[in-house]
Amino acid sequence: MTRKQTRPGRARLERSCTARRSDWIRWGQAAGGIQLLSAWFAGAAFARHRHDTYAIGLTDSGIQSFGYRGAVHRSTPGEVVVLHPDEPHDGYAGTEDGFGYRIVYIDPARIAEAVRVIAGRARPLPFIRAPVLRSARLAGTIRAAFACDLESLAVDAIILELSEALLEEAGARESMPVRRLAPRAIERARCLLDAATTRIVDSAELEAVTDLSRFELARQFRSMLGTTPYRYSLMRRLEFARDRLAGRRTVDVALDAGFSDQPHFTRSFKAAFGVTPARYRSLTRAEES
Repeated sequence: MTRKQTRPGRARLERSCTARRSDWIRWGQAAGGIQLLSAWFAGAAFARHRHDTYAIGLTDSGIQSFGYRGAVHRSTPGEVVVLHPDEPHDGYAGTEDGFGYRIVYIDPARIAEAVRVIAGRARPLPFIRAPVLRSARLAGTIRAAFACDLESLAVDAIILELSEALLEEAGARESMPVRRLAPRAIERARCLLDAATTRIVDSAELEAVTDLSRFELARQFRSMLGTTPYRYSLMRRLEFARDRLAGRRTVDVALDAGFSDQPHFTRSFKAAFGVTPARYRSLTRAEES
């Protein structure tokens, strides 16, 4: 439920040259029509502006206040803010304690592409009336976007999940038309991913071997195998790496499995198996002794 409040008289929307040193912005990864940003502000954040993307953000701390569609709204930790393309808005801290947030900017064309697959036809972009939501699905997808490398398959999964959630929140989710599944195509995709344990697989490769669009492939793959192509590929690479940890440097194993660096590999490994690579190595040594 959107909360409205009276704008504090002391709040100024103009960006000051003497902004508090504690304010910060970090631009994250950008790939495939997605751009990540995280920030923290103690006072005024942004003057009134607009952008040509969807902006879907998660408030992490404090109270995030903003003017949007003629009203002032606020978002508290765990709540999601959905701003539509070309909609003017501003932003500032709702209290003196400041606020922190993470946000995903998404090209509307990518949302439209996914929505077309979900609905089985071209349809308008999903419209969310309440700009502040309690949505576990949207919040979880935002967290996932910041926790992974934006590989091609990961971007597809994020856009598809956000699109499905937006349609649900808009009350416009239509039942997916009954379509014949393509088990042979999905099996070809699975075999490719099973073999590609030392590298990142691009969406275009799976489109080529399945003759399915990336979002149709992602939906059918999830329907038949219970997970996304990205998650399936990641787990095969992690299992490949896990079996090669004994007697080798972690960084070498990470690179062999197609990870960009050791920290990314360690985070992914712990998320999948519950322990770090170093801890796993020590546990297996203890078992052998």
